Amino acid sequence: MESSHFFSEAHVLHELKHFLPSQAPLKDFIHHNTLHAFQQQKFHEALHLASEIFGYQTYLPLEEYRALYKAGKISDAMIQRVIIDRKGANQLVQWSDKMHRQPLNATLHQRIGKLRRYWKDLYNINLDKEVNPLLFRMLAAYLDQGIALQKFPMSRHGFLASLRQLERNNFSSIFRKPTARRLLLSTECALPDLLQLVVGDERYYAQYLFDQQFAHPGWSGMVAVLEEHPDTLFDKRKITLRELIAFELLLEIDALECKLGSNWKPFAEATQLLQVDLFAPPVPNDYFEVCALWQEAMEWSYYDQVLRGMQLTAVNGVHHASESSFQAIFCIDDRECSIRRHIENLAPRCQTFGIAGFFNVEFFFRPAHGAFITKSCPAPMHPRHIIREREAQKRHRKDAHLSNRSHGFLSGLIASATVGLLAAGKLALSIFRPMETPAMVSSFNHMDRNGVLDIHCANDAPSSEGYQFGFTVPEMADRIEGLLRSIGLIADFAPLIYIIGHGASSVNNTHYAGYDCGACSGRAGSVNARAAAAMANMPEVRALLAARGIHIPDTTRFVGGLHDTTRDLADFFDESALPPALQSLHQEYKELINKVLDLNAKERSRRFLLIDSDGDAKKVHEQVQRRAMSLFEPRPEWNHATNALCIVGRRASNKHLFLDRRAFLNSYDYSIDPDGKYLLNILKAVVPVCGGINLEYYFSRVDNERLGAGSKLPHNVVGLIGVSNGLEGDLRTGLPRQMINIHQPLRLMVIVEQEPETVMRVLRQHPPTYEWFVNEWVHLAVIHPQTKQVYRFEDEDLIPYQPLTAGLEFRQNLMPEFESINDNLPVYLIQ
Repeated sequence: MESSHFFSEAHVLHELKHFLPSQAPLKDFIHHNTLHAFQQQKFHEALHLASEIFGYQTYLPLEEYRALYKAGKISDAMIQRVIIDRKGANQLVQWSDKMHRQPLNATLHQRIGKLRRYWKDLYNINLDKEVNPLLFRMLAAYLDQGIALQKFPMSRHGFLASLRQLERNNFSSIFRKPTARRLLLSTECALPDLLQLVVGDERYYAQYLFDQQFAHPGWSGMVAVLEEHPDTLFDKRKITLRELIAFELLLEIDALECKLGSNWKPFAEATQLLQVDLFAPPVPNDYFEVCALWQEAMEWSYYDQVLRGMQLTAVNGVHHASESSFQAIFCIDDRECSIRRHIENLAPRCQTFGIAGFFNVEFFFRPAHGAFITKSCPAPMHPRHIIREREAQKRHRKDAHLSNRSHGFLSGLIASATVGLLAAGKLALSIFRPMETPAMVSSFNHMDRNGVLDIHCANDAPSSEGYQFGFTVPEMADRIEGLLRSIGLIADFAPLIYIIGHGASSVNNTHYAGYDCGACSGRAGSVNARAAAAMANMPEVRALLAARGIHIPDTTRFVGGLHDTTRDLADFFDESALPPALQSLHQEYKELINKVLDLNAKERSRRFLLIDSDGDAKKVHEQVQRRAMSLFEPRPEWNHATNALCIVGRRASNKHLFLDRRAFLNSYDYSIDPDGKYLLNILKAVVPVCGGINLEYYFSRVDNERLGAGSKLPHNVVGLIGVSNGLEGDLRTGLPRQMINIHQPLRLMVIVEQEPETVMRVLRQHPPTYEWFVNEWVHLAVIHPQTKQVYRFEDEDLIPYQPLTAGLEFRQNLMPEFESINDNLPVYLIQ
């Protein structure tokens, strides 16, 4: 930490922001590495240090690893390889014994919180209990985005200024005693001055602030995010972490004065304190070493099967692209892995592709009846275009009992006796017969399929927000060229090419944005798919593409669509614009996709309780749809649970493998990218996005109470920005238990089909992406496209890797497994 005789406010605030959770409000729920602050360190070293500092559980319990071994999920051969690689052959017996038999002390003694605990020891007062309820209520009221009946009195100067305004104009005070009120109104609330009153010795200020803020990391992390990115709120608020700390210190002073009167003094003056170096390297520990060995063995027991499968020849031949019946471009999302497999099975002559689901078209979207613009591209991007919707029907209904008129005294009495009774009856009916309601979040409501999107910009005049309305023709051509070249589709175009985004629908789900498309900032990909298809159909765009060597036939049409991953429904846009010659083909393919959705729902149903998967696919699909609309179902879908892979390569290199919906599939053709230009752009996008998804699932699984959100069941939505347990709990970060129950915490394995020299050259050009691999937060393997030799990234180089798996089982038909097994399935060779 810092010098024991010096306190730098700026440095401590910077460090706090670095280590606090960086989860955005609910509307922008984007997955991220929960321990992003440690990413500059090697993975296992970082996990040990994070456990020492914060008391996090960063691995599975030893008993669970040992149970997975007994169940055959971790192989003996891989355990031996891992021990030899990490400890040496002469240590094999010793560490094998520790892994399998020796009892090890797993008790965690966190450093955070030790200093602030002195309040209980010295004065028998629990400051968290005294301060947090009021602190959380004030923060929720100030940041509220539409739940409160009345707005917090705002000052343009920020949170503390608004509190002063409230304090001056109210009959009652926020505080119970005069000291804290006087400090708020008469000073700028400088942190060193307040800390002198509470702590008394600057050597302990930094440690005290870490203890204080990590007593409620959810609220502190939210404030830190909003300070840096105020645009994440529709109704913006000005607030800083420094203001939060100052107000909390004032509440602490007030609580101490109220409980103890004048019989207290700063605890640094009252007792001898032990200063803790929060970030000192941890002492080596056999427990963490054994956990690291188990984790590596568990991961590579699975990776090994996949890498061996990538070396094997496909069971059936691959048709020529020029013979394709139709082509479909999906998001790389792992939930689309099974959709693509079923489509290819029913239509062997089709081609499917995968790319990040914003389809290389980045913009803000303004709905026809919306007051705000929303981002429809990856969170780190900063688009300068707006696509507007017009001529759309208002698509968001609301129940009568949720009207503002029901909040008055007289109107409330009348509403309770009339509309309230009807609402209660409707609620009771929905338990037995789930149906669509206005409270349901539907992916199809993000955009009106019958509305008009203003995509084309005739001039470059900026909008009132400083952005450009629509795209110019050259800008469209750039984006469509990037889309097609990155997936390797630059020739042999089919008559119909579908661009299909995805979204989700649910009733009982506060984390709704976590189920939509991460590449669209947690929103449905419908606007992006429709916009990309419209751009690709424009004659002016095609003319520019032809000049760049991409000749799309006049007879080819792109069609935008949306896949609802919860209900397994699909919709298509601008169908009436198709020429008569393609209308019948489109209807034929729609019927095929509906059959695919039935099969996909049946496959997914094996993971769901209370659904009988052994039946007709159409009837099972109906059960899945009812389940998504059920108010008492906290698991509308499993989202990214079980994700473990990201494959960047031609579909032909992995089409013969059954990957059980565990893989992000990004199309890439090495043969048209010899210098790795498109590979670099792909890796820059998929590594942080897919790696962030993977690691948030990992940490939410291994420590759901501290690094996840716990159970959904007691969650309340707070101010439309987050969820808390009960009325006065901290904001919950990470993922709820109902999203991670079935997840096996494996780090993401990125597999690239390209020459190893090209991959290494590309990675070294972009240090932020390289860091993910060099520090082992994400694994990397490379498949040589001609020789099928596997290379593993290790010690900053790609070294040959020989899989231990000899062969894989073949499955002609997987329906028996879908009907009877709800656990992860092995990697199979498939037809």
